[in-house]
Amino acid sequence: MGLFSKIKKFDGWLTINLQVDGIYLVHVKAMVGNKPQVGSVAFYPCDPIQRGKTLEKIAHECHLQRYQCTNLLNPGEYQLLSVEAPNVPNDELKTAVRWRIKDVLDFPVDDAVIDVLTLPSDKNTPERKSGLFAVAASGASIRQRQELFESAHVGLSAIDIPEMAQRNLSALLETPGRGLALLACDNAGVLLTITFEGELCLSRRFDVTLAQLVQLDVGQRSTSFERITLELQRSFDHFESQFRFIAVSKLLLAPFGDGAGDLQAYLSANLYMPVETLRLDGLLDLSRVPDLRQPRPQQVFFSAIGAALRREATPA
Repeated sequence: MGLFSKIKKFDGWLTINLQVDGIYLVHVKAMVGNKPQVGSVAFYPCDPIQRGKTLEKIAHECHLQRYQCTNLLNPGEYQLLSVEAPNVPNDELKTAVRWRIKDVLDFPVDDAVIDVLTLPSDKNTPERKSGLFAVAASGASIRQRQELFESAHVGLSAIDIPEMAQRNLSALLETPGRGLALLACDNAGVLLTITFEGELCLSRRFDVTLAQLVQLDVGQRSTSFERITLELQRSFDHFESQFRFIAVSKLLLAPFGDGAGDLQAYLSANLYMPVETLRLDGLLDLSRVPDLRQPRPQQVFFSAIGAALRREATPA
C-alpha cells in the first residue's frame, strides 16, 4: 500500500482518524530523547459526505505524501474475535481461522479481510494450546476505505483498530512481568484492554458513553459508574480464569476530562486493584503541542495517538 515510495518520509506515523464530526490527525515521532514525541495534532470538521473533498484538501495542505499514514477503523466496521489457535503451520493460519469464524461473522466469509494476533502463552505449560484474536472486516468496506484515500491522493501504509492503538499506549506503561489494564471512553462507549509484555490479552467494550460519565445528574452518573464496575469485575474474573500466569498490576483510566476524578474514586473503592488516571504528558513529549496537556484534548486524540505509536515501520 506504500504510495509515493520515492519521497523521503518523516519519521514516525501519522494517524488519520475519520469520525462523524470530522477528521483527526496525529503525527508521532518514534522517539525523541526517552519519550515518543507528538509532533502535531489537528482537527478538520466535516460531515461524512464531505470527507473525500476535505481529505484531499488536507493531503494538499499538509503534504501527506511525506508521512507514513495509518487509518483507524471505527467500532462496527470490524469484528475482533477470540479463538483457539488452530494446529496448522503459520502460512496456513489465516485460512484455518477464516473457516473457524465463518459462522459468527456479520458478512460473507468469502469477502472477509482477516488478520490474526497471537495471545501470550504460559511458558511453564507449553503443552497448553494458545489462543489468538482474529480481526475481520468486510472486504467491500475496506476497499471503499482504500478508494477514499486513493482518490484524495493519500497513501495508506496501514489500517488499524482502536484495540491495537490502546495496546500501543499500554505497552509503554507496563510494569515488567505484570499485566496492565487500561480503560478508555469516548462517544462510542468504553473500551477495556489488558496487555502483557506488550501484547493484547483481553478486549471488552461496555455500552456506556462519555456523555453518560460526565453528565451533571449525580444519580444517573452513579448508575453508569456501577455498570462499569460490574463489567470490570466480570472481565477481570474472566481474565484470571484464562490467564492464571498473569497478575494485573493496576487499572489505568485514560483521560476524559470532567468527572475523571469521581470515576477513579468510585472504582478505587469497589475494585481490588489500584486505580490511577493516565496523563499523557507524563508518557509522551508534548513540547510541540502544548494544548494537548489538557485532559479534554488528550481524550479526543487518545486513539489516534495510540495508532501513531505503531511499532512497524515501512520503507522510506
